[in-house]
Amino acid sequence: MKSASGYGDVEQALKQGRDLLTRAPALAAEQAREILKIAPGSAAAYALLGEGLSMGGATDEAEAAFAKAVRLDPGLVDAWRHLASQRLVLGDGAGASQALAGELLASTRNPRLQAAARALLANDIPVAERLLKAHLKEDDADVAALRMLAEVAGRLGRYDDACILLEHALGVAPHFTAARFNLALAHYRQHKPMLAIAQLDQLLDEEPGQPLYVNLKAAALTLVGDLEPAITLFEQVLAARPAQPKIWLSYGHALKTLGRQSDAVAAYRHALELEPGLGEAWWSLANLKTVRLADGDVSAMQAALAAPGLSTDDRFHLNYALGKALEERGLNAQAFQAYAEGARARRQSLAFTPVTRRVSRSVEMFTQETFAQRRDMGCPTADPIFILGMPRAGSTLIEQILASHSAIEGTQELPDIQALARLHAGLEREDYPAGVLEMDGDALARVGQDYLARTLPQRRLGRAHFIDKMPNNWLHTPFLHLILPRAKIIDARRHPLACCFSNFKQHFARGQAFTYDLSELGQYYADYVTLMDHIDTVLPGRVLRVHYEAVVEDLESEVRRIMHYLELPFEPAQLDFHQTQRAVRTASSEQVRQPLFRHGVDQWRNFEPWLDPLKSALGPVLDAYPFEA
Repeated sequence: MKSASGYGDVEQALKQGRDLLTRAPALAAEQAREILKIAPGSAAAYALLGEGLSMGGATDEAEAAFAKAVRLDPGLVDAWRHLASQRLVLGDGAGASQALAGELLASTRNPRLQAAARALLANDIPVAERLLKAHLKEDDADVAALRMLAEVAGRLGRYDDACILLEHALGVAPHFTAARFNLALAHYRQHKPMLAIAQLDQLLDEEPGQPLYVNLKAAALTLVGDLEPAITLFEQVLAARPAQPKIWLSYGHALKTLGRQSDAVAAYRHALELEPGLGEAWWSLANLKTVRLADGDVSAMQAALAAPGLSTDDRFHLNYALGKALEERGLNAQAFQAYAEGARARRQSLAFTPVTRRVSRSVEMFTQETFAQRRDMGCPTADPIFILGMPRAGSTLIEQILASHSAIEGTQELPDIQALARLHAGLEREDYPAGVLEMDGDALARVGQDYLARTLPQRRLGRAHFIDKMPNNWLHTPFLHLILPRAKIIDARRHPLACCFSNFKQHFARGQAFTYDLSELGQYYADYVTLMDHIDTVLPGRVLRVHYEAVVEDLESEVRRIMHYLELPFEPAQLDFHQTQRAVRTASSEQVRQPLFRHGVDQWRNFEPWLDPLKSALGPVLDAYPFEA
């Protein structure tokens, strides 16, 4: 290739490099490198280099090139946008948000919007929100401001608000690609994969094969249970970008959910070959439960933990994985230390508000009279079966048994009850659940119908009943009873020490902030028992309690008891639940593909010397459990 120094000027060399992008991205990247030899401070050359590398699948190098470009010239709008794209592919959501703020700052000349963008770059959300709302009062069709305010809402977790703002922006400017992708991402983060896919399909019509869109669509398809096409899309992305450990990780998750364990292990291992300190890949291997990490793996994890510059996220994932490997070797004191270090680091990154006051208010407000006054209200469908309680209490096992029945479809842990409580019943109000009691019969029925509409995309098999196994729905049991009075509710319960310690040594991808401190964990379990005992008193027989230990001891009797409560006939296939082929997304995904074993019932006993804070927090709940500790 002719050196850039042979051209009349750098601008001409850049033009020729850009001309090469679509037909020969590797040559475009090489052209950029030649330009940088004579113009090492050229932001445009770094941007060209980033585009060439990105199109060639070298995401890490492309990210570095775009980052250099915007450091040299913060006004490069396209470079900021490409930087955000590369960081999303790399799984760096926070970095992508910062790049988005940089793009917004570079793209506007309005002083107030510039100030708002600077506030976003500094993560000063209150200032950004105040400036943007003031601006939109004067011009509610400013699509840049709408997108910026949607970013503010997203950072606050208010994805419903973000979607409304982005839909308004797209109504004004239907070809606003960045806003459409933000909308797809907001739908995905709200656990609305079909809505995300609809937006991504429009984006892919305009840019077929764009890795960012393909990767997110594959992840959305995984959520909705379309695993084969999701895996095909992941393979398409990896064919173009084989050196991306985070994409290999997502690919492994899809394979695991489908039950292709050996392929999932291979994908996780490949991610680790690319990035040996990738904690989530180590934890994903350990979290398969049926995989035993080798001595070499233990050494590799210990080396990664000792390496300088390890991120907090990688560190706590590695500690959880190391804890499991040490526990398998009977090194219980060391294993507990690893679990505790992982939990401590995870807890520091999460906000958690105890639910004790909310439970007390529910017990006070939801009396027998309260329910009697609303007896004929709500949506009358009997389709849903809720399995709720504590995580790690056997809910996945119960779901797998029920999903082996011809009339019942297993879905996943659906977020819709909590979302509806937030939207319609004042979940974020200080006095929740008082908002539930403000709803009349029509409102309760509408919310129940809304729940059915929201969950319909998860029902793929056309069966009469479906399962929602979000464990945290226990806190909203009065609410879900009022909106769906004929739905069945199963409380999956396990011995307090066994259940709580299993939670403590489990890293959850999201939520469950109460599980990372033994005292908070014990109090949460005690609060859960308090509310469910109250429901038993004011709505006797409404909830069926299923003890994990009883299922292990006498599977058939317990299954028949459950089916009697559900008013459905027992089917022999339910006893062979481990042979049922279906996607399972929880931590127990591999365990429920095997026959029942007793070995998990008493594992907590090996760690009893360190569980005093948990015992103290549990209090009388511990002694009242019907199965021996």
